[in-house]
Amino acid sequence: MSVPQLVLWFRCVFGPKLQRIHRQPEQNPAERNVTTHAAGGVRERQGLPYQPRSLERHTESILSWASFLWSVSYYTSPLVAFYLYRKGYFCMSKLVPVGQYAATLIIILFGVACLRGIGRWTNPEYVQFITILEETKKSQTPENKKRLACYNFDFHHWPVDFSWEKVSSRKTKTNGVSLLKPEPKYRGSADSMLSSVSKLPCQIVSYLIAHSFGRRMLYPGSFYPLQKAMMPMLIQGQIRLVEEFGGQRAKLLACDGNEIDTIFVDRRKIQGERGKKIVICCEGNAGFYEIGCMNTPLEAGYSVLGWNHPGFAGSTGVPFPQNEANAMDVVMQYALNELGFQLDDIIIYAWSIGGFTATWAAMSYPEVSALVLDASFDDLLPLALKVMPESWRSLVTRTVRQYLNLNNAEQLCKYQGPVLLIRRTKDEIITTTGPEDITSNRGNDLLLRLLQFRSVSKVVTGEGMQAVREWLSASNSVEEASLYSAYEVDDEWCTSVLQSYQADQSKPFPWCVGEDMKEGRRQLALFLARKYMKNFDATHCTPLPPYEFQLPWTL
Repeated sequence: MSVPQLVLWFRCVFGPKLQRIHRQPEQNPAERNVTTHAAGGVRERQGLPYQPRSLERHTESILSWASFLWSVSYYTSPLVAFYLYRKGYFCMSKLVPVGQYAATLIIILFGVACLRGIGRWTNPEYVQFITILEETKKSQTPENKKRLACYNFDFHHWPVDFSWEKVSSRKTKTNGVSLLKPEPKYRGSADSMLSSVSKLPCQIVSYLIAHSFGRRMLYPGSFYPLQKAMMPMLIQGQIRLVEEFGGQRAKLLACDGNEIDTIFVDRRKIQGERGKKIVICCEGNAGFYEIGCMNTPLEAGYSVLGWNHPGFAGSTGVPFPQNEANAMDVVMQYALNELGFQLDDIIIYAWSIGGFTATWAAMSYPEVSALVLDASFDDLLPLALKVMPESWRSLVTRTVRQYLNLNNAEQLCKYQGPVLLIRRTKDEIITTTGPEDITSNRGNDLLLRLLQFRSVSKVVTGEGMQAVREWLSASNSVEEASLYSAYEVDDEWCTSVLQSYQADQSKPFPWCVGEDMKEGRRQLALFLARKYMKNFDATHCTPLPPYEFQLPWTL
């Protein structure tokens, strides 16, 4: 075996798993299966699954099972270690044989990996792929990136397409972008010292909770066994986005070193005015762009940019609030500096827990054109207290505020632009009692916080607040319309009042509208509530139909 062949075999041993080969986009349509997608007018480029040879297929199966068992053992290691300790296995006489067995197993698995490399090395399709991958890593020319995009493979091996460092004018610290922090409780220096020492055990417990089961409860999509079980669905979703809609995958490098898996569907040349707008989608806590909420604006005809949370699918890292904000920041910079959109072309759309990154982006990039929050909430703490024992209240509060502080309402109130909230009338996730009690939906609290901020509580207070709460308790559209009619809300009058105030003041929110108003506050409060929130008669996880995706109301 010559040196070049030995190097090629070595690359095959440690190369990524190849899933599918998309057909080259520049091929003649007569040479491949090409159709037109009805919704988007995108020419489909049908691909084929990669066909490994027998040796590669069997060895890959063995290594996949070994990887899965290692993941399971990692998550169960505390229980296993405790059991072995109780049985007296933590002694030299018993640890040495275990170490020998482990070393033998590692050698066997390395031998299996070498055999898999031979299987790949003898397959011309894999050799062509690994050659293109290495050439692209050395030189990321448009031609090389175009050739690499024709393959679906383990995304961790994909070269970085865009880095936060490319935006030279930005001075982002390496530890991350700015977040809103809870206000500290000021005390004397001596009291502060004693308090810190006395609370140290609680702080340690909070850290352990947040970094163990707390983070995984909040973002179950980062749980590797769940990702492994969902992988066939994710691959099918990638195939659909790339081959039916012409999606372009890209890896972004955030300021904390995490790599973010994204996909962009460009509709600027085929969908008119809608296609010129880009919808940046923020998925839920077990959502992935492959099968998540980005399908709604995609089917509605917009250009769409989807991304996966840190630790989800092809993205690296863990989804703590700081990492989430860092990821959203590099996604925004990618849309602006690489894809060529302007801030007023960007619509941010979020589902569920994605409301955190969406409101952060709206707060940090206030010139974005609109913000749409679907099935989102105002604050994580009430929902966390709902699922944890009452005796843990103090510990849960400390853990959430210090490590998992998803303060959506606070961030939303920093945004001056158009907002639309979509409330699921049968939501079973973000209600604090149950899906049958629509008044406990935390989306209600998000709306109230927004209304109170934008009108300085002059409208949404007293009788105005009572009217809005009554409207929020309506269980269906008939009850809503009946209440709206009972309060004799005149849309034209409300619009004229707001437009007159806007023309006279021409200042950002909060407004003092309603300050001198003796009558009409209830009508104005209901009018604003109806404009800022719309109901969708469904449960939390029901996909939003494309016809329900609407842009927010503007005055």
